Amino acid sequence: MEKKLLMPKLRPEMEKAVLCAWLKEVGDEIKSGEPVYEIETDKVVTQVESSYDGVLKSKLYEEGDTVDVLLPVALVEEKQEAV
Repeated sequence: MEKKLLMPKLRPEMEKAVLCAWLKEVGDEIKSGEPVYEIETDKVVTQVESSYDGVLKSKLYEEGDTVDVLLPVALVEEKQEAV
């Protein structure tokens, strides 16, 4: 199942952030809690972790792009559990 990684809202007044670096490439396996990209706000640079186990399917923005909070920045193909 495909899941979206969103631009987080770190503070109530935060409206957007710059996606400053991708830490994973399309096709890389990622685990929940593992950093996938870095963002920069007017106050801090921080790493954003995945909420899912799976494979990075696509990046929706390039490094240096400004992204509104709560918009998807990447898609993850979630690993299916064996039944």
